Amino acid sequence: MADTKKVLLHEDWAVVVLGFAIIALFLLGLVVPVPSFSWSSAEDLTQKVFTAGNLMKIGAQFIVVFVFATAGAWLTNKPLKSSLLVFPVVFLLTVVALIIAGNKGVKDLNLEAVIFSLTIGLIIGNVFNLPAGFREALSTELFVKIGLVLLGTSVIFSDILKAGGLGLVQALVVVLSVWYFAFWLCKKLKVDDELSMMISSAVSICGVSAAIATAGAIKGDTKKLSYVISLVLITAIPMMIVMPYIAKHYGFSEEVTGAWLGGSIDTTGAVVASGTLVGETALKISTIVKFSQNVLLGLAAFAISIYWTYAGKATPDAAEKQKPTLNVIWERFPKFVIGFVAASLLFSFFLSAEKVSAVKDGMKSIQTLWFVLAFTSIGLETKFSDLINSNTQRPLYAFLGAQLFNILVTLVLAYVLFG
Repeated sequence: MADTKKVLLHEDWAVVVLGFAIIALFLLGLVVPVPSFSWSSAEDLTQKVFTAGNLMKIGAQFIVVFVFATAGAWLTNKPLKSSLLVFPVVFLLTVVALIIAGNKGVKDLNLEAVIFSLTIGLIIGNVFNLPAGFREALSTELFVKIGLVLLGTSVIFSDILKAGGLGLVQALVVVLSVWYFAFWLCKKLKVDDELSMMISSAVSICGVSAAIATAGAIKGDTKKLSYVISLVLITAIPMMIVMPYIAKHYGFSEEVTGAWLGGSIDTTGAVVASGTLVGETALKISTIVKFSQNVLLGLAAFAISIYWTYAGKATPDAAEKQKPTLNVIWERFPKFVIGFVAASLLFSFFLSAEKVSAVKDGMKSIQTLWFVLAFTSIGLETKFSDLINSNTQRPLYAFLGAQLFNILVTLVLAYVLFG
């Protein structure tokens, strides 16, 4: 019997559809009250956060994100029953993170909810042996990409044109120089070709997405891909927390900091989290710069597939299946970027200032919630043992060496272009 389960929409298209469905509901008059998580004492918790009215607001947000998370699971053929059971758990942990981040003392330290959601997820994901079905039902990429489409509503299109042009220049220099250095370092450390390609792309372009695209282009070993993804996720955690504080310590401007974060941190979600720690301008610049790198993903996958095929690395069968054509660029292109730009165009040119103002707070709150949900999920699905159980430490050394080079090169370019 033929398998009738099919992915109705690729995840990137699904997030565009879901993101714009949320935007449409808000524009049509949906009002999702913004709950309060601010408190300074135990008494405040009971009188401000745990009141019946505020809990109803939290419940209203839960209904909205639950409906859209379930729709996303259905569209992308995630296990629907598991998703229905797992999502409330993720949401509950996310609310705990939001409450912790709402404490006055924590706010004074400039610690955001994404840090606490990530930490809570990491503790639970590594201390407890979560069922495989639980991890499979997590929708990290879906959550963060919906949040990014919604982020487009707060980014004026003129900013994209201005920062995006500089970001594209930075991305071209970073991708070419870092990719070459990473590949050279991998060969020096005698890392095999498949792993070298995946590591080089992950460090230089956009982390997990680049590793996956490269593995697809070269028909790479999925175990090696899993190892590279683990490296990306685990190294992104300290980078996204430490780099904003280094920038503040040395007095970098938000523009320079955003360009530095967006160009050097490997995952889009971690870029968003670190940019949030610095400020609104840094968040916008870091996101735009990261998008500039994401745009190069299709071109990179195309170039890699050509190299892999014509250098004789691919088997005859693989070469037949992966003929390098212009379609590869479109297949690898991150479609959610289209959603981000379209949302920005809509809110920049087609809506009145009054309409934008009316939906601004509700949209911002839901956007933030998607990001925090994503980082709860990242923590739950990340296993530190993935690195410990590796057969060799050489890929780890290559990755870390290339990442250090990436951080330094990107900082210099950020100062030159955005200083």
